[in-house]
Amino acid sequence: MTATPLTDRKNAAISRGVGMTTQIYADRAENAEIWDKEGNRYIDFAAGIAVVNTGHRHPRVIEAVKNQLDRFTHTCHQVVPYENYVELAERLNAITPGNFAKKTIFVTTGAEAVENAVKIARAATGRQAVIAFTGSFHGRTFMGMALTGKVVPYKVGFGAMPADVFHAPFPVEMHGTTVEQSLGVLKKLFAADVDPNRVAAIIVEPVQGEGGFYPVPVNFMKALREICDQHGILLIADEVQTGFARTGKLFAMEHYGIAADIMTMAKGLGGGFPIAAVTGRAEIMDAPGPGGLGGTYAGSPIGVAAAHAVLDVIKDEDLCNRAENLGARLKQRLASLQDKVPEIVDIRGPGFMNAVEFNDVSTKQPSAEFANKVRLKALEKGLILLTCGVHGNVIRFLAPITIQDEVFAEALDILESAMIEARAA
Repeated sequence: MTATPLTDRKNAAISRGVGMTTQIYADRAENAEIWDKEGNRYIDFAAGIAVVNTGHRHPRVIEAVKNQLDRFTHTCHQVVPYENYVELAERLNAITPGNFAKKTIFVTTGAEAVENAVKIARAATGRQAVIAFTGSFHGRTFMGMALTGKVVPYKVGFGAMPADVFHAPFPVEMHGTTVEQSLGVLKKLFAADVDPNRVAAIIVEPVQGEGGFYPVPVNFMKALREICDQHGILLIADEVQTGFARTGKLFAMEHYGIAADIMTMAKGLGGGFPIAAVTGRAEIMDAPGPGGLGGTYAGSPIGVAAAHAVLDVIKDEDLCNRAENLGARLKQRLASLQDKVPEIVDIRGPGFMNAVEFNDVSTKQPSAEFANKVRLKALEKGLILLTCGVHGNVIRFLAPITIQDEVFAEALDILESAMIEARAA
């Protein structure tokens, strides 16, 4: 079966609202490689958008899932609980940043984790308002959309968003917004739009995902912590994309030496199986009453089993250090291309959560066109890349951290040739 008939069938059967980056239809995958229905091989630098940090079908993850399948697949934890859910909560309570008592709940998706984090923050503070940042992405549910700092394509056409959500500019100095300016807008927000004593939480991605892989400046994160402490506001760290060794630490907040009050996690936690988590200060997490949190599939035993294996793999294979090594090699290769590809204006990102940003050489303006040319040239050569950023001019790199050295070297060669060819075109 070829991709063309499948594309026709997809167009006839599936809502166009489900966008697709490629027309590759996966047949099988191993570690950092995918083979399509026609037998074509691709190197995967998307990892299901930072989901398979431990690679496609890591043997230990697959073994853990198979073992769980032989025992039971679903009871609903709220009806008949199971020990591996409890054990995984204990593990996350122990390894997440913060020297204080913590508790955890499990849900199914990152968006659901964010929704529950807001619910918990409101229940714990008795307040309603939430502050997020421009360029942020927090999910496609209604509260997730409201928090997300980008209209197209996430909010357009979906009507009114939930109330009491405010946005401050995310500090990206190369795009004209300094830390001081962002903090100044926050002060103006408190003066003109919302009493800080009515704000339940400030939510921030330690490294913006869809927004362009911009890390939060250290002094800005520290200032947010101070503002939250001053006004009794809870700090929520959205680690859905940054978590589980991607940034060279188990969690990106470790780079700041600051603990959030609540953390959201998903993606890399399950190694390809749906599971998400919210972990926070014990007294905050206990604010909702029994039955206020949960879900039919929340903390699926299959996802929980996979998550245990993922945490074991990250530790035993030292993936945090490997992320640092791979990211350094990638950024060094990109830096070596700057003379040949003057469209490159920035190379960034902690660990193996890296990005390259392009501007038009003549206008000095963000060039989504060039970023897409590079993506398409790479795809022709068998390398899957993702673009991102408010201006669409950023390519983000999210290969599995377990990628084999020879496959990584091959991918870097493809990336270089794709960039040079895009430049020539």
